[in-house]
Amino acid sequence: MRGCPPAAVLVLCGLCWAANAEIFTSIGQMTDLIYTEKELVQSLKEYIRAEESKLAAVKSWAKKLDVLTRASTSDPEGFLAHPVNAYKLMKRLNTEWSELESLVLQDPSDGFISNISAHRQYFPDEEDEKGAAKALMRLQDTYQLDSESFAKGNLHGVRYNAELTVDDCFDMGKTAYNEVDYYHSVLWMQQALKQMDAGEEAVVSKADVLDYLSYSVYQMGDLPRAIELTRRLVAIDPGHQRAGGNLRYFEKLLSAELTEKDQSQQEPMSEQPITLGTYKRPRDYLPERETYEALCRGEGVKMTIKRQSRMFCRYQDRNRNPRLLLKPMLEEDEWDSPHIVRYLNALSDEEIEKIKELAKPRLARATVRDPKTGVLTVANYRVSKSAWLEGEEDPVIDRVNQRIEDVTGLSVATAELLQVANYGVGGQYEPHFDFSRRPFDSNLKVDGNRLATYLNYMSDVEAGGATVFPDFGAAIWPRKGTAVFWYNLFRSGEGDYRTRHAACPVLVGSKWVSNKWIHERGQEFRRPCGPSEVD
Repeated sequence: MRGCPPAAVLVLCGLCWAANAEIFTSIGQMTDLIYTEKELVQSLKEYIRAEESKLAAVKSWAKKLDVLTRASTSDPEGFLAHPVNAYKLMKRLNTEWSELESLVLQDPSDGFISNISAHRQYFPDEEDEKGAAKALMRLQDTYQLDSESFAKGNLHGVRYNAELTVDDCFDMGKTAYNEVDYYHSVLWMQQALKQMDAGEEAVVSKADVLDYLSYSVYQMGDLPRAIELTRRLVAIDPGHQRAGGNLRYFEKLLSAELTEKDQSQQEPMSEQPITLGTYKRPRDYLPERETYEALCRGEGVKMTIKRQSRMFCRYQDRNRNPRLLLKPMLEEDEWDSPHIVRYLNALSDEEIEKIKELAKPRLARATVRDPKTGVLTVANYRVSKSAWLEGEEDPVIDRVNQRIEDVTGLSVATAELLQVANYGVGGQYEPHFDFSRRPFDSNLKVDGNRLATYLNYMSDVEAGGATVFPDFGAAIWPRKGTAVFWYNLFRSGEGDYRTRHAACPVLVGSKWVSNKWIHERGQEFRRPCGPSEVD
């Protein structure tokens, strides 16, 4: 809401000026004050209406947020497990609470302002809101979800109480547009338009939606539909500053195309609404994008009946290790070559909660090593937060490290610290190798390369979040309390390029994992060198 014009102040100033000019000495001049007073009363009424409207708006905000926060605080992780809830939290704290602050500032309330000002340093900023919006688009691509499913809270065949309004969809589309991502801009502007056409009220105007949508459709190469949308925009807003010029330009381009094709008139435009498959998604830097995303959806997994017949489970005591004799670890085969195993009951619920408790205060954006400079940096293809825990800081960490050594038979003396990672909205780590392909990395000089990976799953994930291996078509799904293990290097020390893997985006849920990367040094007698193939 905009502040009402200070009409009362202006008129009062006029009265003061008149008094100083001795208007009272003339009845004729004084009669003018009657009309001034009438204007003051009218201005006062407008001020009262504005204050009442403001108070009603604040009450509406308070009522809506009271219901929302009761639901969210009852189970914070469960609430934020849904990506739409996480995105809308980013949006509310970055945009809508600022609007509420401006509203209250019209009649300053010291208590509220000081409180919100004190917390502002912890609020998400514009980059957070943009990042959450892009995460929804990433989920949309990976799991082939149309915008309407997202907007109506229908994910993975389940309807959730988390919906996107017209304005939410418009903001999503605008985020994509500003990133020169016309593919997603079309999808979200189309959804905003669809909900407006269905009668949903919004702050944004239909003309603004059509403006962005028509130009984005043009950028996708669909001139006939761009012309139709622009004509609709002109019909709504004939004086639009760009619509008329865009329409003439689009029509000229289409005419040139028809002339080049030796056609007298264009074919009838498709009346089918724009959906996820209307336009082809632009290709990007990741060569195995389609394979990777299909595996994330559970498609293309190459677990044949013959391969399945070679999968076994066993009790692992690692050559009668004293700590495993009384309670051996149940080991299941997840894949035959390269050999990947899963350990059941690798972590107890109590251990998981303690590890999360230790990690939460230290969580920071996960980094990757720049392939050109070798410097650690953040990247869009790794979206998570992580913390590193030492064995000495708590008996639980020391116990977990010992358990990893016992069950794998490898020394953890030269292993990296236990890395705890939490994936937020759309959290992922695109296909990568755990071992280093840079022989001059400083960490290789002392402890050698990352020989093996031990990955603890510390939460179940309702949808998405699989660990996938695009090279050989495996998908391993998170199961709380279990761990998976594989070798990254052949016995010769050469990297096993088949182990390129990814952490799929989390669609619904909160994914917690902890990693232990075991290095070469110290394994000379535990896993001796040998031929190039892994045994």
